[in-house]
Amino acid sequence: MENTNSLIDVGGIQVGHAQHTSGLSGCTVILFEHPAIAGVDQRGGAPGTRETDLLRPMHMVNYIDAILLTGGSAYGLDAAGGVMRYLEEKARGFPIENGVVPIVPAAVILDLGVTTPPARPDAAMGYNACLNAGHFCEVGNVGAGAGATVGKLLGLEHAMKSGIGTASMEIVPGLYIGALMVVNALGDIFDPANGQQIAGLRSPETGQPISTLDFMQGLAREEFARHVQGSPTVGANTIIGVIATNAKLTKEEVNKLAQMAQDGIAMTVRPAHTMFDGDTIFGISTRIVPADFNLVAAYAARVVAEAILNAVHSARTFGDLPGLAG
Repeated sequence: MENTNSLIDVGGIQVGHAQHTSGLSGCTVILFEHPAIAGVDQRGGAPGTRETDLLRPMHMVNYIDAILLTGGSAYGLDAAGGVMRYLEEKARGFPIENGVVPIVPAAVILDLGVTTPPARPDAAMGYNACLNAGHFCEVGNVGAGAGATVGKLLGLEHAMKSGIGTASMEIVPGLYIGALMVVNALGDIFDPANGQQIAGLRSPETGQPISTLDFMQGLAREEFARHVQGSPTVGANTIIGVIATNAKLTKEEVNKLAQMAQDGIAMTVRPAHTMFDGDTIFGISTRIVPADFNLVAAYAARVVAEAILNAVHSARTFGDLPGLAG
């Protein structure tokens, strides 16, 4: 199989997007050909999630059937119902006496301020995302990345467009790790290879990228507090995504994989994991290749960082929100 530098390279995975045609919001579903081992790590102070507790060790359910990444804040969690309906029709899920209960963990970004009136993913959109799923991973202004933006300390008028991105790596022949990330950060995006800011907050005077951290430092404490309290856009953030491998890992190991993958956010986003972000990463094992956990996990942060950069470089301009893809 040809390396696509995407989550698809892990194998046993399909990705599907759906989004509003008139509104800037959407959802992305990751479907597994066979039940996958899953874990989660949540670092930001403002998460919006579903079915995450069962992914932690000491909980009964070991396998999941899909993951949903969605816009629409907590409203967007409705899209999980459509994913469940799709899976139930295929008899996929946790077996019960008279059927199945599909296990679909989900995480949201808050993109409600990008369009008026706000566009919200719903169950029908979640179902359509499943119908669109295949062995191809489109990036940029699609799916859960449709309404993603970065650099929002001064509001959307000084932010930049972002999106959804992906990356993968063949660690040794046949052993893959891949990531799919929705980038909707409060802060700026930096390329860890050279330390240069590539997207984020734009100067009110010049329109050119400026450092969110430097701007915050220049404000007096009281002024910064007043600014944050008076700006609902400051709270409209979050990076969510998936780190997956075809290595055979345990539930404890995929939780640790998700934890280590969070360093990819810290490598590329400044500031990261703030009280205004709900940064959440799901860890996945498709259980195909015997491998040492430490070998796999050592590359998790790198692949997440590359997926974040891909999301920003693939984002197209929308209205007054400039994107690096033009």
